Amino acid sequence: MVIASGTSSRQLSAMADHLVERLKAAGHSGVTIDGKDQGDWVLVDAGDVVVHLFRPEVREFYRLERLWSDEAPSDESSAALATA
Repeated sequence: MVIASGTSSRQLSAMADHLVERLKAAGHSGVTIDGKDQGDWVLVDAGDVVVHLFRPEVREFYRLERLWSDEAPSDESSAALATA
């Protein structure tokens, strides 16, 4: 899994398009893109590798990196999970 940020919806769209072009040129087939129309969180699924492209504020909100960290969840995030 790869997580990256872009500064705008337009930049995320361009990053996703470029990534798909490069993957197809390298011989990968079946690459899909989700979320490109919304432009906040674009997911490029290349099979063995999934790329998440975020605008910075959306990346901070979802904080996917914490899923693989060793740090204990804060009281605030634990409370949010308990109410979800």
